[in-house]
Parts: sequence; structure tokens; C-alpha cells
Amino acid sequence: MEGSWFHKNRFPFFLVLSLLLQGKGSTFIINCSGFGQHGVYPTVLDSAFDRKAFRPVTNFSIPTLVNISFTMSAILDVDEQLQLLSSFLWLEMVWDNSFIRWNPEECEGITKISVATKNLWLPDIFIVEFMDIDKTPKDLTAYVSNEGRIRYKKPMKVTSICNLDIFYFPFDQQNCTLTFSSFLYTVENMLLGMEKEVWEIADTSRDIVQTHGEWELLGINKATPKMSLGTSLYDQIMFYVAIRRRPRLYIINLLVPSGFLIAIDALSFYLPAESGNRVPFKITLLLGYKVFLLMMNDLLPTSGTPLISVYFALCLSLMVVSLLETIFITYLLHLATTQPPPMPRWLHSLLLYWANPRTCCPTAPQKINKGIGLPPAHLPGVKEPVELVRKVSGPREAELNGCPESTRAQQEDEAQRQHLVNLWVQFSHTMDTLLFRLYLLFMATSVVTVIVLWNI
Repeated sequence: MEGSWFHKNRFPFFLVLSLLLQGKGSTFIINCSGFGQHGVYPTVLDSAFDRKAFRPVTNFSIPTLVNISFTMSAILDVDEQLQLLSSFLWLEMVWDNSFIRWNPEECEGITKISVATKNLWLPDIFIVEFMDIDKTPKDLTAYVSNEGRIRYKKPMKVTSICNLDIFYFPFDQQNCTLTFSSFLYTVENMLLGMEKEVWEIADTSRDIVQTHGEWELLGINKATPKMSLGTSLYDQIMFYVAIRRRPRLYIINLLVPSGFLIAIDALSFYLPAESGNRVPFKITLLLGYKVFLLMMNDLLPTSGTPLISVYFALCLSLMVVSLLETIFITYLLHLATTQPPPMPRWLHSLLLYWANPRTCCPTAPQKINKGIGLPPAHLPGVKEPVELVRKVSGPREAELNGCPESTRAQQEDEAQRQHLVNLWVQFSHTMDTLLFRLYLLFMATSVVTVIVLWNI
């Protein structure tokens, strides 16, 4: 006849009950007869090892205090696309085991021994942001003092999720969190504390960090929130890890070459527009800049829109606008030397106002012999109007010299053509000057922005 479930399983049940009753309100003192000259006998701590399945307290109404500390020895990688931070930590946990006690004076002065962690109760502390499999080596050891204090250290490669803001790349600073909590025990059973002060953790981590790569550790702060899941409340310690990117690699490989190309493109305004050399030169620079962006694309973040991408887009747009302006100026000068079109009155007034803002704009073009009253341009990108007028009026002057009976109307027509050529040439000077100043303003703003972001 088969027995009931209780009779078949009564031996494990009474074993657990006896262990619990032994642990309630009693003090466990280990017999020192097992401590000899050759160390501790394997059977000395069997009474404590048998209780590793239970939280090591003599009163289960008292929560176990677990003090936590860690040292960040390396920042391995920051994945902007997956929003992950990879680091290497040395985690330290300290708690009291009421099942282990001995008197050092009776045990030949032994105050600390090392014990395999497989024989001890371990707190189920985990990192909430952990996004990988825990690859911590098994069969590690822990130090146990004569007062029952257990100190357990383990190395961890932590791949944690982090909300990365890459807008200021490569001058960005990130603030990632590492939250330590218990998976099973609520605040009634386990409380978390600090083994070291947070400033000690930060200073030690900065001193022993072994990587001098892309990231540097700025500091570590902490908070102690409580996590509520339904009716259960869990204790937590949240560490804020502030890191900063070292931008020197990106400045040398990205910003400096881009700045050189923009500066060369600005200097190309000193090439004469009517010579036909400026347009091919700007096309070559534009193609070279595009190839540069394709080659350096691997250094840029693959997600988001950082400020440096906006800078590259503005550089490319400025070069395209400069090329279109050069093509327009070249066409305008060619048209002015063949058959100059009349200049609209609003454009003539705007041109005169640009030359001298204090002068009131006339309602009609001025007389030919007085000129347009514009100062000479500062850029030598376009030849003087007299040179272009000679190309137009040279054949007609020869015709006039050969015909003494030429009328005054023909002379006025020729002077009108000269006046139009003068206006359009001055207009091309003005456009080049405006765009050149826009280049200078953009380059100065870029340099100041880089200096400010680098020194923040």
C-alpha cells in the first residue's frame, strides 16, 4: 500500500524544519578543533554549508543587509546604433552570515579564510540595465571572517542599455545608469547599502581605468530609489556613470580636412570669373568633398542626426551655391560683353544702396558721364569694367574713327552700352563679395563653435 505524499516526503520536510528551528534565536560557534597547522579541515564548516539554501539569519524577520561597491576598470565600447554601453566591472558584495562564527584566540589566530562560493548563500544581485548573458566565471571564492562577514568579489563584463544623445558628437557626454537590485528578495528580506562612498568608487575607477581610447570617465553619482512591482517593493541602488568622448580623432580626421576644403573654396573667388578657370576648380573641389564624406562615413554615428552631420550638409550646400553663383556670373559676364540687357530699376537701386547705404536711391539711372557712384570691388575675381568695355567698343571705335560724319546718336548708344556693362560687372563684383563674406562668417562661426564645445 502506497503511503501518502506527506509520509513519502516527510524526511526532507523535517530536515528543513529542523534547520529553521536551529537557526531561530541561536548563535552558531564553530568548533576550533578543526583548525590546525595545515589549515581548516573540510568538515568543520559542514554545518554552515548545509544551510546555504536559506538566507543566513537567525531571525527571518530581520532583513539581510548587502553592501555593494564596484570599480569600473575599462570602458570597452559605446554602440550608438544599439544604444549599448560595454564596460568591465569588479563587483564587490559584503554581507553577514550568522551561521559562521569562531573565536580566533581559540583557533590559532585565524581571522579569515577563503571558501568556495558554491558552498555559501549568495545574494541574487543583478543589474537592471544588463542586456547580455552573465559570463562571470563559476566556482569563485569568497573571504569569510571570524565574525561571519563574507566579502565576495567577481569580475563582470557588463553590456548595459543606455539612452545615448549624440547631437553634440564628437563633443558629446553621456550619462548612463547601472541599477543594482535583488531579483527575488523584497525590502522585508534584503536591504542594499554602500560598502564605499560614491566618491571613492569614482576616484578609484578613474585611477585604474586601463583603456585610453575613445571614452574617458568623468564621474559617478548615486541614488537610492525603490522599485514597486504590484504589491512588492524592492530596494535599489542606481549609479549614474558620466563619460565623455575624446574628440581629437574626429577633429583631425573630419573637421580639419573639411575646414581646409572650405577655405580653398573661399579662396577660389580670387580667380577671374570670365577666364573660365573658376568653374572647373569649384567642380573639382565639390567632387573631392563628396569623396571625402564617403570615405569618412564610417567614423560618423549610424543613427540620429548629430551636429557634425549638419555642419557637413551646410558645407556641401555652400559649395553648391558657390558653384551655381560662379556659373551665373560667368554667363552674365559673357552676356555683358556681347549684348548687355538693361538692368531693372530695383536692382540698380539695390546695387547703389549696397555701395553706399546712406545715399538715397535714385528714381532713375544717373547720367552716363557721372558713372554709378560705386566704389571699386575688393575681390579681383572679375576684371575691371574698362577692360570688358574695350572688348565691346573696340570695333565700333574703329568704325567711328573711319567715319568722321558719325552722328551724336551713335556715340550715345555706345556710351549706353558701356554704362550697362559697367553696371553688370559691378553687380558680379557685389555677388562675389557677399558670398565671400558668407564663407568667412561660416568659417569663423564653425571655429568658435568647435572651441566652445571642446572646452565645455
